[in-house]
Amino acid sequence: MTRNSHASFHDNFSDEERSILNSHFSNANSDVFAIITPKQVDRGALMSRYSRTDKTMRRIFLDEFAKNPNRGEEFYNRILLEYGDDSVAELGEAQVAIEWVSNIAAKKIEDHRIGLSYLEKSSRYVAFDQKVNGQYKYCREESIMSSSHADRYLQACDHAFDVYSKNIQSIQKFISENEPIDRLFFFDSSSKKDIPYDNLKSKKDIESARRIYNATIKAKSLDVLRGLLPASTLTNLGITGNGRAFEYLLSTMYSSNLDEVKKLADKLHIELSLVIPSFIRRANDKYGKSLQSYLANTRSAISELAQHHIKGIERNENTQSVKLLNFEDNFEAEVKIVSAILYEHAVGQSLENIIKYTKSITSEDRHNIIQTYTKFRTNRRHRPGRAFEMVEYTFEMFTNFGMFRDMHRHRILTLERQLLSTRHGYDIPVEVIDLDITKDYKDCMYKSNEVYEIISKNMPEEAQYVVNFAYRYPYFIKVNLREACHLIELRTIPQGHPDYRDICQKMFGQIKLVHPLLADGMKFVDLEKYELERLSAEKNAEKKRSDYIN
Repeated sequence: MTRNSHASFHDNFSDEERSILNSHFSNANSDVFAIITPKQVDRGALMSRYSRTDKTMRRIFLDEFAKNPNRGEEFYNRILLEYGDDSVAELGEAQVAIEWVSNIAAKKIEDHRIGLSYLEKSSRYVAFDQKVNGQYKYCREESIMSSSHADRYLQACDHAFDVYSKNIQSIQKFISENEPIDRLFFFDSSSKKDIPYDNLKSKKDIESARRIYNATIKAKSLDVLRGLLPASTLTNLGITGNGRAFEYLLSTMYSSNLDEVKKLADKLHIELSLVIPSFIRRANDKYGKSLQSYLANTRSAISELAQHHIKGIERNENTQSVKLLNFEDNFEAEVKIVSAILYEHAVGQSLENIIKYTKSITSEDRHNIIQTYTKFRTNRRHRPGRAFEMVEYTFEMFTNFGMFRDMHRHRILTLERQLLSTRHGYDIPVEVIDLDITKDYKDCMYKSNEVYEIISKNMPEEAQYVVNFAYRYPYFIKVNLREACHLIELRTIPQGHPDYRDICQKMFGQIKLVHPLLADGMKFVDLEKYELERLSAEKNAEKKRSDYIN
């Protein structure tokens, strides 16, 4: 006799019930279905209610939601406000856009890593040389504009954009002369392989090669010049996140010392209240204001203490761009990794005993286990398992602010940073030197530094707006080996910006120095140098476009 006890568990919906359900769920008969009911609050409430009853979700909807259009709101008001069950706020999601926001405010928003995902306008693909109503697109910060520093600030920012804008064409011409198209290889549709540009015969192939080449030259040029942009440069953000994360983001934005960030909080709060009102209701009520006071008071008190204590710290002007400060003894690191690898398969054993055993075996045995753990990786997306999370590293970084923006996107690490300043010097791209526009570049940095020093005397946070992307920025990151593998392999791909490729290559070198065998698990670190970083990526993108059209 065939037994199928599972079949008896299905709900038996009437035709009328199925008709209702089909407007709110992807199907009314399968064990697997998507929630498509239009109200976000109902989706989240359904998910939360699901854990508190023996009913199926579709039965919950019919019994408790279908006849009460306010059921979702009522549910959240009770759970969030009466019981304080914050986790249910993660069940509501929203997508928002924040436009014409400075890079200073954007980084403050993007400091919030958990529960939020970001997309931001790229300085590699978008030129910032256009004016709107006669003005360059940078933030006129209100505190600065209402102070005696306004004219200096405007002059410094305008000057930076002037130098940036006037050199776009000359940089493109210089790069194209150094890397002419006739020295490069492109895809030939007849032979199905890359051949020299001059040997292409098909008009379509020639046009494709020109598109690839022009896009590559533009990206390279904008990469070179982005250091001139001030941190006041306006950008656009797209944010996807859950209600709990948005609520915390709003509270921290309200606690900011910057007018721009606080005003953005008001605008963001209004818009989120239209789509997920129950999830972010506490962001600025008595609970939110309590959190804001805590954040502001802590920041103020620690700042006062820090000013007292840092006077006794000797200043070091010779800072390395990357320095590995904290790491574990190689033997202990290997023991941690091997013990974690074995643990999953050691049924009946304790971690304590596995660690003791791992310490007792030969180094050859330990190395064999570690090498086996990563030897089947065939591309960087085959990430090492969680055993690699057992070992951590702390790096102090002194990179330009433009490069920091790229590193800042990595969320599974601890990153702490200082206020942006001009105190650590700036980077000059080699192309700027080779093209002999160094004087313009240095003049721009000099003017920005001069204005920064004046504003920072009584407005240190607002002074950040005038600092150019080229200025070096101190921060530290604490990262486990698994995330380091992801970060370094991703940021050394050929099409990456040369600044962060160099930094991540150095990070890899320092890990390899202290943990050589563990570093061997990072199989897809690219240590080469490239002249036109975007070329291969543009070729691949063009091929995908062509395949899609055909």
